[in-house]
Amino acid sequence: MRLAATTSNGLGNLDYLEVTTGDTTTPPGRPAECTGNSPIRCHFAVSPGNYTVTAWIGDRASAGNTAMSVEARRRILPAVTTAAGTISKYVFTINVRQPEGQPTGQGGTGTPGLDITFAGSAPKLSGLTVEPASNPLVVYLAGDSTVCDQPSAPYTGWGQILPTHVSAGAVIANYGDSGESSGSFLSNSALFPAMRPLIKQNDLVLIQFGHNDKSTSASTFRNNLASLINHVRERGGVPVLVTPPVRRLFNGNQLTSTALHVNGVSVNLPAEMRRLGSSLNVPVIDLTAKSEALVESLGPANSAQLFLRQSVDGVTDNTHFSEYGAGKMADLVVQGIRERNLALVSYLR
Repeated sequence: MRLAATTSNGLGNLDYLEVTTGDTTTPPGRPAECTGNSPIRCHFAVSPGNYTVTAWIGDRASAGNTAMSVEARRRILPAVTTAAGTISKYVFTINVRQPEGQPTGQGGTGTPGLDITFAGSAPKLSGLTVEPASNPLVVYLAGDSTVCDQPSAPYTGWGQILPTHVSAGAVIANYGDSGESSGSFLSNSALFPAMRPLIKQNDLVLIQFGHNDKSTSASTFRNNLASLINHVRERGGVPVLVTPPVRRLFNGNQLTSTALHVNGVSVNLPAEMRRLGSSLNVPVIDLTAKSEALVESLGPANSAQLFLRQSVDGVTDNTHFSEYGAGKMADLVVQGIRERNLALVSYLR
């Protein structure tokens, strides 16, 4: 190995290097649960819970291009290219729920068990195993349609893309649901009441509301969030407030107050979340500010790619994200996770 500087600003720098023997495990072959070739679809009749999934991607005889997703369009691995004779082993921790997409069943309930899809231009799979996971760090997502596992393209929640950033040992459990406000998520039996008993010591709970709190008063909004925070802490979990991503509503080259979530009764919802986080000592990921900077930097025309366009997606929507836009929002959430040094940092790829 030769290490060299990639710029003229200094010498090559190395802090730590470890060399170990490579993985010599022979791929177990494609299991009977998998059918088809492009895409390859696999179904395992397992109960709800968390599972360690090991995939051997590639082929001894031919080159491949393989992406991996699970359940309702939840992206796990972006497309990777493998040369003929190359097989790479990937290990993930996957959360299985029923319904598998949105907890209230919007868009369909899916099928019980674990569904895995290998797509790409030339998907290659040389082995796949599914085993119960042992006590992973769980990151629960409490949010609305901009967060949830959207069952139908082109709509995509940032929580659907977040798993691409997470390595084995931690898992994303997305309880986001379309149309939910801070109050409805708290009271709907399929949402927080279903999620709450699953939270264990040190699990993270990312809480994002605002899009559907259009007429919620400041005091009610704070009380709803405080109730979620207190219930999470009672279970030993770590609550994290995430301010809502902006809408694409411009006045000239700047976003409007509606885009920045000043609601119909003049409550600045992100500001309320920031103040509440400070008063209750809760970490805050300011996704409003981060997405505002991104959207305004792109401008009225170029920012359209983050959302849904008639010409590309068949629908115009300045609130919900394209798959590309959801990926950018997930990047900003990961940035916030690093800045707040949350427990998930140790598991980020």
